[in-house]
Amino acid sequence: MQDPRPFNPSVAASAEVDAGLRAYMLGVYNYMTTALAVTGLFAFGTKMLAVTTGPDGAMYLTAFGNMIFNSPLMWVIALAPIAMVFWLSMRVHAMSVTKAQTVFYIFAGLMGMSLASVLLVYTGESVARAFFVTAGAFAGLSLYGYTTKRNLGPMGAFLIMGLIGLILASLVNMFVQSQGMEFMISVIGVLLFAGLTAYDTQRIKSMYMVTDSYADAQRKSIHGALSLYLDFINMFLMLLRLFGNRE
Repeated sequence: MQDPRPFNPSVAASAEVDAGLRAYMLGVYNYMTTALAVTGLFAFGTKMLAVTTGPDGAMYLTAFGNMIFNSPLMWVIALAPIAMVFWLSMRVHAMSVTKAQTVFYIFAGLMGMSLASVLLVYTGESVARAFFVTAGAFAGLSLYGYTTKRNLGPMGAFLIMGLIGLILASLVNMFVQSQGMEFMISVIGVLLFAGLTAYDTQRIKSMYMVTDSYADAQRKSIHGALSLYLDFINMFLMLLRLFGNRE
């Protein structure tokens, strides 16, 4: 039996856009979660190789641990991910999809090595608790950014300015070593990265164009995944500083 409803080209086009947008955002989240898994594996693997248990039951650094935590190599491991973030952000749209994926996952692995020290400082229970709280908050905030009709663009400039201030305050506190200042930095950091999660999700969504080629859409997905990955990692670290129990 023939459907009596007339064909509506605008409805069909809208359905095509919705399907393409869902596929695009799914790609963003898939890249992000894979990068988080790579980071976690490298962090735990580095910790396992870096420490050993002595006859007295205490934990000691292995030769590998001394090399990455007590030598100039630690600065390479700490600073390399920062350099790669800027390089990947600027160059991702000029890379092939395969190269962009490879660089993104190498960055995630280096980030995992740099975060291994966190696993030495905080208890496993604290790390797990902070991770699951971050995951729940991130999911809710990203969903809000994706579904809200409110334009979050004006909030973006305020958040970026706040982020710059947070970085400067963190650099100052490296020398001042103020516990009160560290607490305030962590509280403000959680709020900033919560806002950035919603803002970045809406911004990434707005980047989608139905006319994009497969390669362009993949590169945009990787670029978007990098932004959300950084929001997640930084929110996790701020929450861990606030509520984590040290070893």
